[in-house]
Amino acid sequence: MARWYPLESADARTFTSAPYVFRYVRTLAAPPATVWESLASDESLSAWSSTVSEITWSSPRPFGVGTTREVVLAPGLARVRERFFRWDEGHGYSFIVDEANLPVFKTFAEDYVVEPHGADGATTQFTWTVAIEPKRAFALPFAALAPVLRLAFGRMAADGERHFARTG
Repeated sequence: MARWYPLESADARTFTSAPYVFRYVRTLAAPPATVWESLASDESLSAWSSTVSEITWSSPRPFGVGTTREVVLAPGLARVRERFFRWDEGHGYSFIVDEANLPVFKTFAEDYVVEPHGADGATTQFTWTVAIEPKRAFALPFAALAPVLRLAFGRMAADGERHFARTG
């Protein structure tokens, strides 16, 4: 059984105040409704990317503010428990990590925005923001690893592009 480490609460201000904010904007080859359906599905990002190996929603549908889930990152070393503080049905959501199995993070939050792209509405502009503040003891190692993390999260965003190019 994993040991859990609580994180401090966060909110929308975290996306501008955290020491590490990674933002990715991608055009996905699917209409917004399709992208949203995937994000809110049982598989969610685990259908897009091998980086996310498992998602377990721990709240019943319909999802909304207060919804919780547990996410396992490949190869199963990192686990986080998330709680949604924004849920705009069909348009986006934001969540914080309440607990992680690694004692690294002070705060961790993500924001997803799904918007129509182009005149015909056949594609989606997907904006994904990750905001992280490490615990003080991990500040120096985190600074050294931040470029690697930026690339790893960027890979997940690129995986979304490939996924919708195939499945659109």
